[in-house]
Amino acid sequence: MKKINEFDKQISDYEKHMPRGWVWDDTRTFLAVARHGTLSGAAAELNLGIATLSRRIERLENALKLPLFVRHQSGYQLTEEGAGLIEKAEALEAAAAAFTSGVSNTAQLSGRVRLATAENLATALILPALPQFHAQYPSITLELVTDITTVNLHRRDADLALRMVKPERGNVTLRRLGMLGFGLYASPGYTAQRKAHDDAGDYDTDAFITWGDTQAHLPAAQWVERMLRGREPALTTTSLATQLAAAKAGLGIAVLPHFLALEAELVCLESDIGVDQPIYLVIQTDLTQSARIRAVADFLAERVASNSERLSG
Repeated sequence: MKKINEFDKQISDYEKHMPRGWVWDDTRTFLAVARHGTLSGAAAELNLGIATLSRRIERLENALKLPLFVRHQSGYQLTEEGAGLIEKAEALEAAAAAFTSGVSNTAQLSGRVRLATAENLATALILPALPQFHAQYPSITLELVTDITTVNLHRRDADLALRMVKPERGNVTLRRLGMLGFGLYASPGYTAQRKAHDDAGDYDTDAFITWGDTQAHLPAAQWVERMLRGREPALTTTSLATQLAAAKAGLGIAVLPHFLALEAELVCLESDIGVDQPIYLVIQTDLTQSARIRAVADFLAERVASNSERLSG
């Protein structure tokens, strides 16, 4: 006999205890309304009419003999009874997803996915593994957007993002995947030159490579600003790749991600300067159930996980 997996057991157990008149689609509707707080938001996610959603919620409440929501003019708020059913409903959702996961071949997933991320993560982390992703999902077209300063998921400029800045607003779902470690780096030639000076232990006379005014809010830029103490930097740029090249050319010291600087054979002057940044996976909430979006999200999570030591330094 085949071993019954956890999800099969969960869905079987819940079905045994479900009241007469319960319909699975009503539970999906319940979760969508609970997550969005409005019928209109849930309707957009499920691609159903508002009247249909309202009828399904009423049918579920009648089947359970429980009030699940308090209806306000501004939206739907969970009752205490409704909140108590969220965990069980999500278990049903997971069980249903596991039940249908093998129905479609992954190669049948198709469509365009717009991913926003930093250029250094795109070139050094994502692109090297894209051939394997395309072999598994040949019909998914990935559109990479590396100018993330202009990308806003709330405006739907992208479907999902891999970024170091935690979004403070918008209808998005986020997950912290790992850390990007930064250190202070210079070329071997520059390092040898500064060691010849008695004051090589501080940075009062060092040349710095840093960000321009538009990126002055970045932790790395602020750290360099504190070290300069009013002095002018040797060079400002608008890209990490340019800073890396400038450091290799011996123009000065730069705050760089460990994994890029070490691969460029730069010398680490300080490995922990307190500007490490978390890496977040951010997805538009109404796209989290899209199979092709999930495929890309899983690919990104695996890339960060398998490169965690390299990224954190």
